[in-house]
Amino acid sequence: MSRIGYKEIDLPSNVEISQDGNVVTVKGPKGTLSREISPLIKMTVDGNVIKFERDADTNKLKMLHGTTRANVNNMVEGVVNGYKKVLKLVGVGYRAQFKGNKLILTVGYSNPVEMDKPEDVDINVPDNTTIELSSINKEHLGNFAAEVRAVRSPEPYKGKGIRYENEHIIRKEGKTGK
Repeated sequence: MSRIGYKEIDLPSNVEISQDGNVVTVKGPKGTLSREISPLIKMTVDGNVIKFERDADTNKLKMLHGTTRANVNNMVEGVVNGYKKVLKLVGVGYRAQFKGNKLILTVGYSNPVEMDKPEDVDINVPDNTTIELSSINKEHLGNFAAEVRAVRSPEPYKGKGIRYENEHIIRKEGKTGK
């Protein structure tokens, strides 16, 4: 059984949090994030400590308790430090470039794949085979990184494709001849 919902969140001194009904807003040095939380979970702020409580012990409330606490913690972490994901392109001729508001991926298809840049995600392409994504919103960053990776997922035989920086691809042995 998880006890994440009972863990307290320590607010740094440069972060402000406010709650208007079910909408929680977190302001920090990197920006502002807002999110609607469930009315079944009660959030209390005591000085620089945030606590979450639930009224009953049903399975749905237990799940919401931990999820709500994790989401608010991710918001606090995002406005203080931000999040970053690095993608690597592995394959002969695979390359990426960022022009204007589009990420252009050349990954073995007949035409390059163009992806629009989301509002709150910053894209940096330091070299042809590396894509650095950063944002204060962990959810939007993860979704966009997954969309980029899905353009050409790593395959298990040669290991070609788009992968996360520290991702390990389990390789398979090819066919054996007689």
